[in-house]
Amino acid sequence: MDAVKIIISAGLLLLFPLLALTPLPAVAQLCTYSTYQWNVHEQRAVNIRRVSLPYTDLSAGEKDPATGCSVCEQDQVEISLPGVAPFSVCKLIAQDVQQTFTRLQQSSVPIYSIVGYRVGMTRGDPDAHGNRTRFSNHSFGIALDVNAEFNGLYDNCLEFGPQCRLLRGGRWNPTQPAALRADGPVVRAMRTIGLQWGGAILGRQKDFMHFSISGY
Repeated sequence: MDAVKIIISAGLLLLFPLLALTPLPAVAQLCTYSTYQWNVHEQRAVNIRRVSLPYTDLSAGEKDPATGCSVCEQDQVEISLPGVAPFSVCKLIAQDVQQTFTRLQQSSVPIYSIVGYRVGMTRGDPDAHGNRTRFSNHSFGIALDVNAEFNGLYDNCLEFGPQCRLLRGGRWNPTQPAALRADGPVVRAMRTIGLQWGGAILGRQKDFMHFSISGY
């Protein structure tokens, strides 16, 4: 009988490592987010909805190909800075963003507002109903709007001048302390972490508040 016990015990000892190495069944991780489409005819948000799906069901359009960041709330990290409303960015750039703005504030650079993660289809060719078809860079948490009150979005603006039309945000005056400029500390700091300035993009728009990998 004792010999039988020894044999059984030895068999269990051999079995336990195999059980430890056997992966447990994967639990589908959930992705949730709220979104909308911008209608170019009506100039308003439409198809406002809440989305919930497994990560494995995400489409290519729900992920940024350059960074791998997704539209999912679960991939975002909230950042808090003194005197600034909390905002969120993709977890892959969160540490760089937090450290960069902390240094800027410690250097007395005026930072009044920052907007990061905000999901919406505001890019791409409109569909048959006039609805945009691609997610913005904000949707992936890889774009920031800084001091929008002093750094507006303009169109009809190949070069900045009186012909530029303000669409959103405050009027841009490069002599104002909170204004963002190509040679200013915020633009230089954002460039060091790979975010380009929307005030220097080519084309008819100038987005002086905006930063993203492409600047758009």
